[in-house]
Amino acid sequence: MAQQEVLLKMVDITKTFPGVKALDHVSLEVEAGTVHALMGENGAGKSTLMKCLFGIYNKDEGHIYLQGREIDFKSSKEALDNGVAMVHQELNQALKRSVMDNLWLGRYPTKLGLVDEKKMFKDTMAVFQELGIDVDPHQIMGSMPVSQRQMVEIAKAVSYHSKVIVFDEPTSSLTEEEVEHLFRIINMLRQRGVGIIYISHKMAEIKRISDTITVMRDGKWVATRPASELEMADIIRLMVGRELTNQFPPKTNKPGAVSLKVEHLTGMYNQLRDVSFEARRGEVLGLAGLDSSGRTETLESIFGIRTRKEGTITLDGKPCLNRNAGESIKNGFALLTEERRATGIFGVLNIRDNTVISSLDRHLKGGMFLSEKSQREDTQRYIDAMHTKTPSQETKIRSLSGGNQQKVIIGRWLLTAPEVLLLDEPTRGIDVGAKYEIYQLILDLANNGKTVVMVSSEMPELLGVCDRIVVMSGGRVAGEVDARNTSQEAIMTLAAKYV
Repeated sequence: MAQQEVLLKMVDITKTFPGVKALDHVSLEVEAGTVHALMGENGAGKSTLMKCLFGIYNKDEGHIYLQGREIDFKSSKEALDNGVAMVHQELNQALKRSVMDNLWLGRYPTKLGLVDEKKMFKDTMAVFQELGIDVDPHQIMGSMPVSQRQMVEIAKAVSYHSKVIVFDEPTSSLTEEEVEHLFRIINMLRQRGVGIIYISHKMAEIKRISDTITVMRDGKWVATRPASELEMADIIRLMVGRELTNQFPPKTNKPGAVSLKVEHLTGMYNQLRDVSFEARRGEVLGLAGLDSSGRTETLESIFGIRTRKEGTITLDGKPCLNRNAGESIKNGFALLTEERRATGIFGVLNIRDNTVISSLDRHLKGGMFLSEKSQREDTQRYIDAMHTKTPSQETKIRSLSGGNQQKVIIGRWLLTAPEVLLLDEPTRGIDVGAKYEIYQLILDLANNGKTVVMVSSEMPELLGVCDRIVVMSGGRVAGEVDARNTSQEAIMTLAAKYV
């Protein structure tokens, strides 16, 4: 039977980076027509293991077998050509090119030596129709929301007719409706006998979609069990090696006087219309809404990286023009962006440079030279405070896991000593243990009298961390609720108000 066929076998895979053993003799088996979930904290080695399979990293030791044949891919192209595809957590797309260009990059259909645009359009539409994806193949990639770009990436993986597809945090930027759509695609692939490796930190998702679960911790294999035998508490215990009883820290902050006033914010080139709200000192204010509701645009307009047509921003009674990021930082604002890779990290720089880059004034010695000692001390303080897993401060940030990159960026902004911290999906793609640490940090900031405005697609997160939630719909404010006495249903009703 197809179900029993072992499609992929990874045996004793070991991978070492300078100063850290990322994988220590890890083994994994994936059967045809099954979904095999791979779980673990950030830095556990999940993505590294998959990158060894996909030819991005060369493994140091071990063997990989695909349908009984030993393989050792040296590039992602070689992996794709041999039936192994991967949907990466961090999107790496040609944003100025069209959707269909991105789909067929490196394998354009040609006619008489030229790209056959007609065939490319037809092939794209065939893939989209098969998967039920409603996206214009001619649309420029960068003009679409992250969630739609993620669906295009999933379509690309499927278009290779792969035997094994790796999904690395595929739903971290998808709406609930799109998650359901993805699950329909995965079930279709499962019925065709494709082996799916599914990496996610979302427990309910894992329980619902997977047949088998493998848990990793600190670069080592911990357990492989049928999904039906594991409850959420079991998975968490295997992942973190300890009990984690509460998902959210207790709310000990006490909101004070109004500090931030946003009035009649209207976008020049986006759908924001007459957005007004207030946030208090010591308060965590949530921004909820469906995808394309204007949540990200609101934060980016406040921070000055989107052009405003109208609207005023006031902090403690003082008007803030916030015409660009530099001016906003001087005015006491900080913004953690949604897409770490595109707009958050400086991938070629090390952790220390990424940490201090927004607060270099703090490290000037005699007004002229940057103090190495001061930079080291500040960086170490936030590595320790955030429990960032890294061999050293000199490690390139791009070699860290997504969650550890996020911790470095949060540390960077905290060093600017902001009065208002704007957070766009602060725990996207982050494991349950690290999420708790970030929630605690957010509440500590509120306890210290700072104002936090936080966008999240996860409603339990907004309800668990925020004091009040402003709900957006169609670029407008649809309403406001008290997080302590509202429900997910009430928020969803408001979110659909102007759709």
